[in-house]
Order: sequence, then C-alpha cells, then structure tokens
Amino acid sequence: MIDLLVLPALLLGAAFCVWPGRRRPAARAPFENRCFAHRGLFGADQRPPENSLTAFRAAAAAGYGIELDVQFTADRQLVVFHDDTLDRMTPAAGRVDRCPWAEMRRLPLAGSAETPPALAEVLAEVARAGGGATPLIVEIKSRAAHPAAYRRALCRAVLDALAAYPGPCCIESFDPRVVGQIRRMAPGMLRGQLADSYRANRAQGVHPVPAFLLSHCFGNFLGRPDFLAWCPEAENWAVRLARACGAMMVQWTLLPGMDTPARRARYQGLIFQWYAPRRRWH
Repeated sequence: MIDLLVLPALLLGAAFCVWPGRRRPAARAPFENRCFAHRGLFGADQRPPENSLTAFRAAAAAGYGIELDVQFTADRQLVVFHDDTLDRMTPAAGRVDRCPWAEMRRLPLAGSAETPPALAEVLAEVARAGGGATPLIVEIKSRAAHPAAYRRALCRAVLDALAAYPGPCCIESFDPRVVGQIRRMAPGMLRGQLADSYRANRAQGVHPVPAFLLSHCFGNFLGRPDFLAWCPEAENWAVRLARACGAMMVQWTLLPGMDTPARRARYQGLIFQWYAPRRRWH
C-alpha cells in the first residue's frame, strides 16, 4: 500500500514545486505579444555594444520593449552588465561584484567609447527615448555564493530604482531565490522565472541534480512566477505543465531566422537579438 502511494505523492510534490502564480491579466497586459530587445539593440560586432546607453536608446526609439541585466558592483552600486566577470566585454579582468563603481564606469565596452551604465542612467535614457512607455524586463543577476542578505539588498536596490521609472517594468532571474525575494518585497510587481534546458545547464558545468531542478523550474514554489522565460529548445514536461497552469510564456533569445509564426502563436513575449522584428503581434 505504501508503495502505491509513493508515485502519486511524488507527482503532487512536483506539481506543487512547478506551479506558477495566479493569473494577473492587468499586470501582464503591457508585456504581452511584444518583442524585447535583448540587452538593447546592439550589433553582432558589438557596435553599439550590448547593455550600453546607445543600444538602449535605439531600442526605445524603435518602439521595442527592452531586456537588461543588473547587478551590484563591489560598493553596491547598480550597474547594467551581463557577465559575472569583466573579461569578455572590457579590458579588465575579475568579477563585477569585486570591482568598485568608480573603476567600472571608466572601462570601455568592447573597445568602444561606451562604458557600463548605471541602472539609473539607463532608466532615465529609456524614459526619454521611449516617451516613458517602453516596457522593461529587468534581469537580476545572482551568484550561488551570494548570501541571503546580499540578495535582499540587491532586490531592494533594484525595486527602489525602478520606482522612479514611468513605464511598465517587471523583474526576472535565473535564481528562484531572487524571484521569491521579489514576491515578498513587491507582490504587485510582475515577476518571471528564467530557465535554460538541462543540456545547456550541464554544458555550463552545473551538477546534474541542480541542472535538472533548475531546468524543470522546481524553484517556482518560492516565487510563484507570473511568467516563464524559456530558451529556444523544446519545452520539458515541467515547462509545459507551468504553461498549462496559466503561466505567461516568454522565449529567449531569438536570433535571425528563429522568429517564426509558430513561436509567436505559442509565446506572449519574444526576446530577440541581431535582427529587427515586428514590434507587436495580434
């Protein structure tokens, strides 16, 4: 008898973990059926560079939504920068969270005249270029080693900065603990869980167990996300379950040739890079 109860219990436990938040149509509306420029409108040759003021200005002026990345510098200033380290995009090396803002703000992005912008600068520039109507998807970057107090401070700082932005904005993260923190701090804020495939997580060196849990959204019970931001690979059973349970679905990152009518029919938001799609559909 006990054995007969194990499988249903496991299935119920999995469903509890994966279940998204309740549907909130009014909160979703500004983000639905829209294209979002990944790190702004930047070129494959990094001209202009990703996550630069020029790239964000161009995206807002063109009428696109924008996806951007934010994290702390060593002195806990909010910088818009994707990588954990400085190596790929600047001539410096080392972790972003160990670089002071005074030093980081002087680093050229990809050998250009652009430098990493502060979140406040980006919000002001996008508000000007987009007339205060550009929807923003703000990804909070988080490392496994960051303690809970660090994550709380980072989430609070981002929420405080976004309070000054006149347009619609939402927050997403690969870290379900961050999504859970936003749920507690700002329950009215639209929030999303980023997820990559198991294959991609393993390729990045993630241990098989967390790779499975993260790729199958088992942390959804922490944040009860409004939307899932899923990679271009086939959806696994957990992502399909969250979709069936009412999660808004966003796909990242679409490259030239990947933006098809079938994707637009299945997803309410598309995060794109290196091409110029239609801004909205339906």
